[in-house]
Amino acid sequence: MYIALSKIACNRLQKELTEWQLNPPTGFRHKVTDNLQKWTIDVTGAPGTLYANETYQLQVEFPVNYPMEAPQAIFSYMSMSISSISLVVFIPPAPSHPHIYSNGHICLDILYDSWSPAMTVSSVCISILSMLSSSPAKERPADNDRYVKNCKNGRSPKETRWWFHDDKV
Repeated sequence: MYIALSKIACNRLQKELTEWQLNPPTGFRHKVTDNLQKWTIDVTGAPGTLYANETYQLQVEFPVNYPMEAPQAIFSYMSMSISSISLVVFIPPAPSHPHIYSNGHICLDILYDSWSPAMTVSSVCISILSMLSSSPAKERPADNDRYVKNCKNGRSPKETRWWFHDDKV
């Protein structure tokens, strides 16, 4: 359930969506829905990189006071319930990357401490693609299993105290 966006957030997102439709960033496709507060974006790896021609889904959720607060961006997954068993299925799985956890959470400073209201959905997407493109290896973060285990019950990545120490990838 979402709390209604502020008028400022609605106006800003309408403007960003219009700009996106006129000039989408290379390697991204927005899946149009009637929900302005939650965007689903297909991300295609850049040519000549480890992720070339691979496509992943990115879920971007906007807070009520966007752009003053950063959106939440995670590589998407879908929870399904079969009887009393809950399954998490990545559609497709989050890319294996040293800053992307298997639950889709992304360790990228502009999504947290370094966010600026001047940033846009497009600039966030370009930063994510740049992060993917600069990776020398497809691997999970060293603390992936511990982190994912601690994130059960739907914990938001915004509740994490991230330590931004590696700007090489």
